[in-house]
Amino acid sequence: MDIAYHTPLSAQQQASLGISPATPLAVADRVHHDDLDTLNHVNNTRYFVWFERLRIRHMRMYGIGKLNDPASPRIVIRSGEVRFIEEIRAGTDYVVTTACSALRTTSMTLDQAIWAEGRQRATFRCVMVLLTQDGSERLPIPQDIRAKLIADGAVES
Repeated sequence: MDIAYHTPLSAQQQASLGISPATPLAVADRVHHDDLDTLNHVNNTRYFVWFERLRIRHMRMYGIGKLNDPASPRIVIRSGEVRFIEEIRAGTDYVVTTACSALRTTSMTLDQAIWAEGRQRATFRCVMVLLTQDGSERLPIPQDIRAKLIADGAVES
C-alpha cells in the first residue's frame, strides 16, 4: 500500500499499516537524512519534534489554541512521559498518531505513538492544560470541544 504523507490516514489505512486501535489523527512521513544521528537511526530529539507537530495539528483539528487570537487559550504541557521502544532507521516510513484519552475540567491527557513497519516504536503521554493568554489562570475546556473529544473516545475523569 502506498502511504499518503502529511495527510490524515483513515481508520482503514491505519489498520492496513498495523496500527491498532485506530486514532482520530494519524499522519505518515518518511525518515529524512536530517532526522538521523551518527548511528544512522532517528535521533531521540526528532521524536519530540514529530510528536509536537502532530499535537499542534490535533489541537487545531478540535479548535483549541487558535493562532493570533487573543481570546484563544494558551495550551501548555503540564507533564509528559516518553517511552522509546525500538529504533527507526534511515528511509523508513513512519506514522505518528494522536488521541485524547481523558478529560478533566481544564486539562486533557493525550496519547501519542510513532509506528513503523507495523510496530509501535515510541509513545508519549502528556497532560495538556488550558490557560489564559497571560498564563495566570486555568481555563475550562469549552463544552463543544469536550463533546468532540468524547465522541472520538476521550473519557471524562
